[in-house]
Amino acid sequence: MPVRSDNRKKRVLSGMRSTGKLHLGNFVGALDNWVRMQDKYDCFFFVADWHALTTDYADTSAIKENSLQVVMDWLAAGLEPERCTMFIQSHVPQHAELHLLFSMITPLGWLERVPTYKEQRENIQDKDLGTYGFLGYPVLQAADILIYKGDYVPVGEDQVPHVELTREIARRFNMFYQGERSYVFPEPQPLLTPAAKLPGTDGRKMSKSYGNTILLTDPDPVVRQKLKTMVTDPARVRRTDPGNPDICPVGDLHKIFSDQPTIAKVWEGCKTAGIGCIECKSWVADALVSVLTPMQQRRKKYEDNPRLAWDILETGSSKARKIASSTMDEVREAMHMSVDRPGVRSRESGVS
Repeated sequence: MPVRSDNRKKRVLSGMRSTGKLHLGNFVGALDNWVRMQDKYDCFFFVADWHALTTDYADTSAIKENSLQVVMDWLAAGLEPERCTMFIQSHVPQHAELHLLFSMITPLGWLERVPTYKEQRENIQDKDLGTYGFLGYPVLQAADILIYKGDYVPVGEDQVPHVELTREIARRFNMFYQGERSYVFPEPQPLLTPAAKLPGTDGRKMSKSYGNTILLTDPDPVVRQKLKTMVTDPARVRRTDPGNPDICPVGDLHKIFSDQPTIAKVWEGCKTAGIGCIECKSWVADALVSVLTPMQQRRKKYEDNPRLAWDILETGSSKARKIASSTMDEVREAMHMSVDRPGVRSRESGVS
């Protein structure tokens, strides 16, 4: 088991934007891995409501409800407050203070070269993304990670540049400022997590912006209805045409969710035209429903009493604030900007 130098588990930090109910892409791409990490690492998972504002700043009326929906899906998937810390980004104001300080030392060119900055500017045409907040969100992301001195950040390969930018910001801060030790921030490492290809119902990457998602809360009939419209191998024009599951979006779902006997049956039947797409889709629907039903049963407890989920977030946020406060004491001291009298530390300090 990975341990910190003081024999504690290594710390993992990750978050999700507060965009409301999660879909299968969120589960496969991150949440399922988070659940497995809980006992191996000291896990901190946060609802990134400030990050949601980088693209959805015009209407914030649903942001609190969206945050609640996110954490209910986390709990439904298997995150447990006894095994990890769940909190809301905006409930820990120290994130904003560290973001401000980091923004003073981060070169503009570093932000302009972030791959997702250009990609999203090109792909999101219905919103004005020419804002400081959108350009500077990787700096806030660095603050999110470094304020807890995270050892690892679980990411897919496309997110590695964000972790590298966080490392560069930590390195630059440590170069300019030194506290009681030789450095304030350790440089976090990317923890590459397996992220299977998960297509949406139109064959593109599953995303709410494409309207092609299957939600973790979708009941059995809705799942089956959505799959009926899912695109398949274009070579199968007629029922008698053989297909190739390796290039079929439905085949991709089978690879992730179906058992081996079903996968073997699908591959044989599709390639020989022994089965049709309707039958193939019904089998993957069975697999999806078997995964989603237990989650929906666990979620009902929090749907019936949302306060339970909110209390978990408040407890986690309180713990996060104490750790963040301790880190900010070190930051201010290193920058000769301490708010305390010499020799006096804030009441919340001393937690690491």
